[in-house]
Amino acid sequence: MPTFSPLIDRALVVSATAHRNQVRKGSQVPYVIHPVHVALLLIRHQFPDEVIIAALLHDVVEDTSITLAELQAEFGEEVARLVAAVSEQKTEGTEPLPWKVRKEAQLRKLGHADRHIAAIKTADALHNLQATLSDLKRRGPQVWTHFRASQSEQLWYYRSLHEVLSQRLGDHPLLTELSDALAALQEQAP
Repeated sequence: MPTFSPLIDRALVVSATAHRNQVRKGSQVPYVIHPVHVALLLIRHQFPDEVIIAALLHDVVEDTSITLAELQAEFGEEVARLVAAVSEQKTEGTEPLPWKVRKEAQLRKLGHADRHIAAIKTADALHNLQATLSDLKRRGPQVWTHFRASQSEQLWYYRSLHEVLSQRLGDHPLLTELSDALAALQEQAP
């Protein structure tokens, strides 16, 4: 059985180290579980190593002190490009941007995404939806209080994201999984 490339192994270390003090919203689950799940979804669909590496690192620029320049130096231009494409700009200068402004900007940016960028974002959204569905089953509607946006705003975002990503990925099986998770979440909405 082949092992992962040394760069994938290195990306796992960088991601785990960068996210070491972070947990998933409303839980004590180590945050690194999320990028690992995103990468596993993409491995299952046989995406190339650069896409897997970018998936493992997709939140480090957005949520840690690691820069795109550091990623580019260690993992190459393509990985840095992919991470940049799925990263949100959370601040303007030193001021935090409102949640909806960030999401609208991300949707506009994803409207021009290539297939690999769209796949990373689809896997990211899919794991987030699956985690939310799991949390809803365990803890009920209080789950929504852990987010910066209301349940209806979250549903708007995931519907909009699905629409944009479907234009970029077409009938890819990842998109079918995202559709199913979104439908399940919408069934939970009052």
